Amino acid sequence: MPRVTMSTIAARAGVSKNTVSLALRHDPQIPADTRARIEAVARELGYAKNPVVSDLMAELRKAHPAGYRRTLALLNANQDLHAFSRHPTIPAYVAGCRRRAAQLGYTLDEFWLHSADLYGERLNRILRARGIRGVIVVGLMKENRLPPRFSVTWQNHAVVVTGVRTREPTLSFACVDHHALVLEAMERARQLGYRRPALVLERTIDHLVDGRFSAGFWTAQQSLPEPERLPPFLDVEAARAEPTRFHAWRETQGPDVILTLHTVVREWIEAAGLRVPRDLGLIQLERRRGCEDWAGMDQHNDLTGEAAVDMLLSALHDREPGLPASPRATLIGASWTDGSTIRRTTLLG
Repeated sequence: MPRVTMSTIAARAGVSKNTVSLALRHDPQIPADTRARIEAVARELGYAKNPVVSDLMAELRKAHPAGYRRTLALLNANQDLHAFSRHPTIPAYVAGCRRRAAQLGYTLDEFWLHSADLYGERLNRILRARGIRGVIVVGLMKENRLPPRFSVTWQNHAVVVTGVRTREPTLSFACVDHHALVLEAMERARQLGYRRPALVLERTIDHLVDGRFSAGFWTAQQSLPEPERLPPFLDVEAARAEPTRFHAWRETQGPDVILTLHTVVREWIEAAGLRVPRDLGLIQLERRRGCEDWAGMDQHNDLTGEAAVDMLLSALHDREPGLPASPRATLIGASWTDGSTIRRTTLLG
């Protein structure tokens, strides 16, 4: 049987060979009905891509991007319009997205989810006009539910979320492995000689990540003697207005090291006349701007951003726009970084 080529498909479909090439790559420049007709002809003729040629062309495009660069949407879901530049953690996600997109020959068009004049249909029109088929959502920090007015966007585009797993709708996402992160932080604390580690975390943040911080903490505690298993302090927001809440918990429980996301904890400790790390150690669960001297876990949020781009392009390659039947997750491993907020002791064997 003679090999079916793009020229054969073009002749049967009554279009140019270039149109066939673009249609089989699901390029938005070709109208959807034309793409569907060409794909039907290709299936009827038994056309199959040459995987060696496809891989070679992909590598060539990666190494030598053409003047026309494809575009993805980077959607700022944070309440702050300027979160991409001034938030303590979000810029790292953005940097990873930008870096990986550029490596693969893509540009990123940025949008703010909370703009008063932006809604699903309008956003869709903009994305369609710019030939954008994929969206990365960055910046969800206080909630994991996306505004209903954008449901038409999630239904018609491939979408990946960074940092959290969303609800209503549930989309594919990339984030740090929060559970494993806390397990390692607890292990480090014990190796450093601390005997009464405790978790201080705002409850809403733990809920945002489906309790994976507190679950990791609870799991790690099972290896501790029962008297050294301290209850977490989860009322950080209330304690910001009334620090006596924190101090009452600290005096009652007597931790010797605290695992936290909140730099205000250090302010409370020092305001009570205690010194870090002489009197109380601190381990940061997400090293960020403003706490560079802390010991703790680097979540590598830039790698989460890179992973989100890879996941999105995989969905586009597999032609999987819209709400996924089985949302996928990519978890990024964190790593320990030494700092001045822990005492220097000999690691235990």
